[in-house]
Amino acid sequence: MTARRRYLILAPGAFADRGAKTAHGVIAYADDPTVAVVDPTLSGKRVCDVLPHLRSDAPIVEDVASGLWYEPTSLLIGLAPPGGKLPASWRAEIAVAIRAGLEIVSGLHDVLGADDEFARLAAEHGTRIWDVRIPPPSPLFSGDVYRLDAVGVLTVGSDCAVGKMTTALELTRIARAQGRHAKFVPTGQTGIMIAGWGISIDRVISDFAPGAAESLVCEAARDADLLFIEGQGAINHPAYGQVTLALLYGTAPDALVLCHLASRTRIEGYGTPILPYPELIRAYESLCAWVKPAKVVGIALNTYGLSDAEAWRAIEDARARTGLPADDVVRFGGRAFYDAIAPSLTKRQPITA
Repeated sequence: MTARRRYLILAPGAFADRGAKTAHGVIAYADDPTVAVVDPTLSGKRVCDVLPHLRSDAPIVEDVASGLWYEPTSLLIGLAPPGGKLPASWRAEIAVAIRAGLEIVSGLHDVLGADDEFARLAAEHGTRIWDVRIPPPSPLFSGDVYRLDAVGVLTVGSDCAVGKMTTALELTRIARAQGRHAKFVPTGQTGIMIAGWGISIDRVISDFAPGAAESLVCEAARDADLLFIEGQGAINHPAYGQVTLALLYGTAPDALVLCHLASRTRIEGYGTPILPYPELIRAYESLCAWVKPAKVVGIALNTYGLSDAEAWRAIEDARARTGLPADDVVRFGGRAFYDAIAPSLTKRQPITA
């Protein structure tokens, strides 16, 4: 059995920001513990002081050298910036970690293992660089996924960073607690870090992306009968809609859960209006109907930044507009939501000759 990692997370000047969602996801859900976080702007605090919902007592330290005191085994790059570029100011800290023998775990699009300086240092100090986003060779879509007995549930979104991964993880946890052989299927860098396996679909050549997604579902179905598949992007996202489409067709889901950040009205960074619930539901269901029909069975809201009263109003609005179960599975717990959608989690057949 592989020894557990002990993460030191690098997020200087950014840990409290939404852009550090990789750091937040790993702290909240990974089995591997986070022993410290590097952010000099918050040095001296603990994670729970800054982000109480993460329920972590890990200290926040000035730099990597200070974090070594907590005996980490791996330095995790905790930022997920648009385009996946490594901030130049972080290079020195990564070099310190490599010289200390720490494994480097990165979900950036910049391939750190191909960086001459980092590769040389890793070789000299007997450690490795795990570029999580680099995919294995992927097959073309075959249709094997249509013959699986496991029920697949794909989280889809109104935008990026609205809670698709979190919703899939929470529903997996609840289903397991109720005795189901449920499994989380990771399709992005943070999900891979949490689960320890998976493929980052946004790095796969477009022709092979549905096949890569299919292979993940087929792998997960070997020891599970209910799969919660991590969604990516949004179908009307100007930059990332193609990744969403690859997952819709490649994972061949039997049901969809629509995720939305209640306070957001436009796609972040582009200004494209977020579609109303009925239009989003029609868009997703129409695309599935051409190949493998699947219905949206519930609305998972992210009510971050709202008061409890505002959150409940947003939930009631979603229920009224769609006639579907709706809830914030993190803020208010997901048991009632799971119970409401469970009867709809059944196998559906593809459209084939």
